[in-house]
Amino acid sequence: MTTLITGAAGFIGYHACLTLLKKGEDVVGIDSLNDYYSPLLKHARLENLKKFKQFSFHHLAMEDHSAIFKVIQDLPSDLSITHLAAQAGVRYSLKDPYAYTTSNVDGHLSLLEACRHHGRIRHLVYASTSSVYGANTKLPFAVEDRTDSPISLYAATKKCGELMSHAYAHLFDIPTTGLRYFTVYGPWGRPDMTAFTFTKAILAGEVITVFNHGDMRRNYTYIDDIIDGTLLCLNAPPQGSPKHALYNIGHYRSESLMDFIHILEEKLGKKALLQFADIQPGDVKETIADIRPAQDDFGYSPKVDLKDGLEQFSRWYLEHYSS
Repeated sequence: MTTLITGAAGFIGYHACLTLLKKGEDVVGIDSLNDYYSPLLKHARLENLKKFKQFSFHHLAMEDHSAIFKVIQDLPSDLSITHLAAQAGVRYSLKDPYAYTTSNVDGHLSLLEACRHHGRIRHLVYASTSSVYGANTKLPFAVEDRTDSPISLYAATKKCGELMSHAYAHLFDIPTTGLRYFTVYGPWGRPDMTAFTFTKAILAGEVITVFNHGDMRRNYTYIDDIIDGTLLCLNAPPQGSPKHALYNIGHYRSESLMDFIHILEEKLGKKALLQFADIQPGDVKETIADIRPAQDDFGYSPKVDLKDGLEQFSRWYLEHYSS
C-alpha cells in the first residue's frame, strides 16, 4: 500500500514518513520547502528520508492545482493520504495573512479536488489544530464543542479546512478525518515553537519573553505520540454517512508553562533569563484535549511524559547543532 504525505519535510510530516519507511512501506512525499523557517532544517530532514529506496519526493506547493492533480492521478488505487502541509503558526498570521489562505484554504481545496477525481481514496487524514477552539473556557476541549469563534486567522483557515473536508466527504464519498493536534514538540521540531526557541535562548544566554506572566498551560504532546495517533487513525477510515470524522490528538494532561521552562533548565544545565509580559493577541491561557473518542475508536494512548520528552528533545538539539 502506498501512502502520500504532504508536508513531508516538515516536523510532523518527516516523522510520519520516517515511521512508515522503517516499516518497509512505500511513501510519496510532497513539500514546497518554503522559507517560513530555515530551509536547512527541512533539507536535513529530507536527506534522511531519501536514504530509503521506497521514498519518492515531489517539490511542489499544494496550491499548484494542476501539479497536485497529476501527482495524485498517477498514484495507485486504495491510496491513503496524510495531509500535513500547511502554513503554521498563530503569531505569523498577524504578519502575512495571505500565506494562510493560499496554503491552508487553496492548498487544502487543491488536494480535495485531486482526491475527488482520483476516485479510489482509502482514507484522507488531514491536520487540523487545537486553535480552532478559540477562547473556549470549557475544559477539556471536546470535538463537540463550538468552534465558530476563532481568535486567529490561522485557526479560521484550519476550521475552513474542516468544513471543506466535510462537504467533500458528503458530496463525493471520500473517507476523511481531521486531527486537531495539541502543542507538538520533540526532535526535529520547528524553530518557531516553544521547545526550540526556549532552548536556543537558554543556551545563548538570551532573555525569554514569558507571556501572560507565566500563567499559561498547554497540552504538550510528544511527536512519537502524535505519529502513533495519526497512523492508527489512518488505518481506521470513518464509517457512516458522510464519511467524515474529527478527533483530538493530545496528551492526558495540561502542563504549566513555568514547569516546562524549569524542566528545560534542568535538562540543559543552565538557568533561563525571563522577562514577563501580557498575553499576546490570538493566544489562549490553557489547552487540554478530550482524547477519549480517539482512545475508543482506534486505540490512541499517549505514552511520553513531559520530562522524558524534553530530555529527548534537548539531547537531539545539542547533538544536531553541535555538529
